[in-house]
Amino acid sequence: MSGDGGSKRIGVREVAAAAGVSTQTVSRVLNGYPGIRDATRERVLDAVAALDYRVNNAARALGTSLTRTVGVVASDAVLHGPAAGIAALERAARTRGRWISTAYTDSDDPADIDAAVRHLLAQGVDGIVLVAAHGATPLEGYDVPLVPLYGESGIRQRDAAALVGDHLADLGHRRIVELAGPPDWREALARTGGVADAVARRGLTLADRLEGDWSAASGFAAAESVAAAVAHGATAVAAANDQMALGLMAGLAARGLRVPADVSVTGFDDNPDAAFYNPSLTTVRLDVEGEAEYAVAAVLGDEVVAPAAPVLVVRDSTA
Repeated sequence: MSGDGGSKRIGVREVAAAAGVSTQTVSRVLNGYPGIRDATRERVLDAVAALDYRVNNAARALGTSLTRTVGVVASDAVLHGPAAGIAALERAARTRGRWISTAYTDSDDPADIDAAVRHLLAQGVDGIVLVAAHGATPLEGYDVPLVPLYGESGIRQRDAAALVGDHLADLGHRRIVELAGPPDWREALARTGGVADAVARRGLTLADRLEGDWSAASGFAAAESVAAAVAHGATAVAAANDQMALGLMAGLAARGLRVPADVSVTGFDDNPDAAFYNPSLTTVRLDVEGEAEYAVAAVLGDEVVAPAAPVLVVRDSTA
């Protein structure tokens, strides 16, 4: 119950009065401070239970600088990659007794992103993780840490894209097309860098470099240029995500090109549907859960554990 038939909100003062202690002592008990006598702790917890007091972040903030909330700034959350990242961050925060508070922005305008960050700062978040960070996203100048999901300059994203290039080279492909993501995205730049690494290391030729917007529609639109590249000797396409690869394969089929008989296609992300594309899609899988754990630990100042290395998932779209 909440007192007076629910009309009176129970707060720290009411708990303190019922337990016969100060409000500071209540805050120290609720926030797990050491040095509280067992008898005192039990009186406070008994009062919390009897009054059905619901601990909230504002109350916690009275006794500690931490709100136990991690902020998340996210753009393009309708896409599989950002959506999966947000869900993983929620799970990673929960394992540390935290919740997430998310501010969405669909803009790559630094002022818009700054406004989202400051909205979260006003809530007293302990740190902020940036999902789908753009190149112009501000990362410094705030009172709490800001960490991009897939941080460390996207090194594991770059390594993952290089796996795809090595796979195509191992299959004997020598002229490939890159279907990149939008160039203002940090993740797209990292994936492009990985393809470039493989091209240089394995002596491949980049027959063409196209840009999409992560959508299947942009992959479908790229099919005309890919078909022209195939006519001039290209034999494989490395797409920067699975959705663009899906659209590309549909566009190639509409032009009479078979995957993989005429051209091999790879994706990136291993989204849940990739195994059921026609043909099933060769792609690369990141440790999204591990990346989220790493990011949350980093903004909270906890010890970080490196995520697992990316994994190549070979299916029927390459030969």
